[in-house]
Amino acid sequence: MKTSKYKVTSAKGFSLKNYATEPDNPMEKKDLKERIQIDIEEIKKVQELFFADSRYTMLMIFQAMDAGGKDGAIRHVMSGINPQGCDVRAFKAPTSKELSHDYLWRHHQAMPERGIIGIHNRSHYEFVLTCKVNPAFVLKERIPGIESVDKLNKAFWKQRYEQIVNFEKRQAESGMVILKFFLHISKDEQKMRLLERIDIPAKNWKFDASDLKSRAKWNQYAQAYEEAIAATATSFAPWYIIPADDKWYARALIARILKEQLQSLDIRYPEMDPDSLELLRQARLTLMSEE
Repeated sequence: MKTSKYKVTSAKGFSLKNYATEPDNPMEKKDLKERIQIDIEEIKKVQELFFADSRYTMLMIFQAMDAGGKDGAIRHVMSGINPQGCDVRAFKAPTSKELSHDYLWRHHQAMPERGIIGIHNRSHYEFVLTCKVNPAFVLKERIPGIESVDKLNKAFWKQRYEQIVNFEKRQAESGMVILKFFLHISKDEQKMRLLERIDIPAKNWKFDASDLKSRAKWNQYAQAYEEAIAATATSFAPWYIIPADDKWYARALIARILKEQLQSLDIRYPEMDPDSLELLRQARLTLMSEE
């Protein structure tokens, strides 16, 4: 499973049309599950070291069209991993308090601490995705000079992309490993998944009528994703275009990327200074002297 071919680090030559929604080397579900479990075992080992080292932090961003499989990917890939070392956030429409700050404020508050793997189900990218497709949402931010959607021109979005890149660059320079995943599904696959939510009682709770409104703007969302990915793909915060029509392949690929990234880091258990070693020696003597 070669992960590099799914990685995007610049706008050069990028087009979503060049990325399939189905895997080019499909595998049996049983084999994919086994591969995920093997990688999760390795991730668990490195995560303990990542937590103990506590110099780096990691942010995994999940974006997708509705029914793209974000929840399932997060649940299966992170299963079995020590929850003490993870921080999962799901971002919905901003509250009135959040809208009283700049659009990056709530996301800055949610950045994971050192040694923690942060997982964001949707993210600050909603402000150049959902807001770009539905520009009236930007007016709720009450930005001076932006009194109508007519003011939301190319210069506005270019500036916002640059703000996001600078925000991520600042985090990366402080030791954050940023992994951004776009779960790329086809319109036909989305239709099938939405119908399952309607037809299967156990999945009825997942159905949201607003998903149909978003589906009606499929082409607009696809264009917004393409533009956002092209404008914000960098070497320090790359995007991974995950073929997501096959849920288990998508999960296996994400697990492999996470494992590779963790294993590539220069992390180690903290070295004890002489005073700490002496404290350990004294503690051992105390314990051994007990009756």
